[in-house]
Amino acid sequence: MPRYDFRCRSCGATFELRRPMAQANDPAVCPQGHEDTVKLLSTVAVTGGAATQQAPAGGGGGGCCGGGCCG
Repeated sequence: MPRYDFRCRSCGATFELRRPMAQANDPAVCPQGHEDTVKLLSTVAVTGGAATQQAPAGGGGGGCCGGGCCG
C-alpha cells in the first residue's frame, strides 16, 4: 500500500499515512487531532549502475610517440 506524507498547518507536524491510491487525496488528520493538513509532494530517487567503458590497461600504442623506436 502506498505511503503518503502530510504536514499539519496548525502544529507543523509532518506525518505519513499508508492508504490505497484511491484515497490518496482524501483529507488527513494529524496525530494531534488537527484537520488542517496538506499532502506533501513525494520525491523518488532512482539510481542505477550503468555499465561504463574504461580505457584498456597497459602501455600505449607504439610508433614515434611511445614505442621506443625513435632515437
